[in-house]
Amino acid sequence: MYEIFADLHVHIGRSENGKPIKITAARSLNFANIAKECADRKGINVVGIIDCASPYVIEDIEKFLKSGEAYELKDGGIIYKDKVCILLGSEVETSEKGRNGKKGSAHNICFFPHLEDIKRFSNEMSNHIKNITLSTQRSDLSGYELIDIVEKYNGILIPAHIFTPFKSYYGNCTDRLEDIFKEKYDKIFAVELGLSSDTFLADTISELENKTFLTNSDAHSLPKIAREYNKMQVEDISFKEIVKALKNEDGRKILANYGLDPKLGKYHRTYCDDCEKTIETKEPVERCPMCKGTNVTFGVFDRIELIKDKINTQSPKNRPPYIYQIPLGFIPGVGGKTIEKLLNTFETEMNILHKLNQDDIEAVVGEKVAINIVKAREGKMEVHSGGGGNYGTVK
Repeated sequence: MYEIFADLHVHIGRSENGKPIKITAARSLNFANIAKECADRKGINVVGIIDCASPYVIEDIEKFLKSGEAYELKDGGIIYKDKVCILLGSEVETSEKGRNGKKGSAHNICFFPHLEDIKRFSNEMSNHIKNITLSTQRSDLSGYELIDIVEKYNGILIPAHIFTPFKSYYGNCTDRLEDIFKEKYDKIFAVELGLSSDTFLADTISELENKTFLTNSDAHSLPKIAREYNKMQVEDISFKEIVKALKNEDGRKILANYGLDPKLGKYHRTYCDDCEKTIETKEPVERCPMCKGTNVTFGVFDRIELIKDKINTQSPKNRPPYIYQIPLGFIPGVGGKTIEKLLNTFETEMNILHKLNQDDIEAVVGEKVAINIVKAREGKMEVHSGGGGNYGTVK
């Protein structure tokens, strides 16, 4: 057994020939560039690319495999330069009956062991999505229906960023996941928390006690890969091993979740769209206390406060630690040129965030920046809450 780092939610912006895949993602995010970024700069061992059901991306994957730099594993996944395992995924938006009788929608990340599996999944999903070439398009399926199609092609389904106010199950569809998946709820063995929540908030909801928590970046640009990530214990890097870790089987498991302090997330607290201010009241509010208006984006913290059902809010004993991780790009004084200097010297972001002492960092970028990086690592930075699509800030 050995320890690895995994980020299981990374988008593709454009295909190799410039075709749009995820409209809001950077053009530089293509299949090959993601593999290289994880291997050469981030130090990520397993990456989940979740736009692989697009026929344009499938073409890129086939070319990538022919290049000789990568190959498919019998146990699932694509190995790049013997350093990184790529899981082939698809993010699907489902149509749900929302709260109060309104229509709701939620995102799901689905992973498949082999290219042939996701090809067949893509072919079937083209009957349920208007434009299969684009990422995360609205389907005419519910999560209850989608999970059967995913399993038909040997895949797994993980509800994505489950608390965000838009496009998530708890955010705009339901107070309880079990109401969506019904008798199939046991087939959901992992959920993704999202940037604005953490283990401590999620564990106030009893139905999540036996689910594995994932912290992923949902990266829309190359530098954002590994903004959040997971440390896992596995025998090797493959689809099969990652599934075992998510199911906590045969000694495979999640060792730690590394995530932003939820206050740094874009939707942590309720935000008044008229006043353009984050509302940080003790109790959740649906009306702005300043202008008394109702044009507000409800925050993750506030939503969880409304739906939590546990009196004893302690996490289960087998829950791995959640470690607040401030990415280099959030730390005061650490801009693009400074990050480039650090990476040129110390190779990967994982090395900088986990292995180096202050003296090593100071020798390259000076005392002030080194102190800030160490303070961020130790959770000694002052954090101000984000909301309404704006990230929180570090002081």
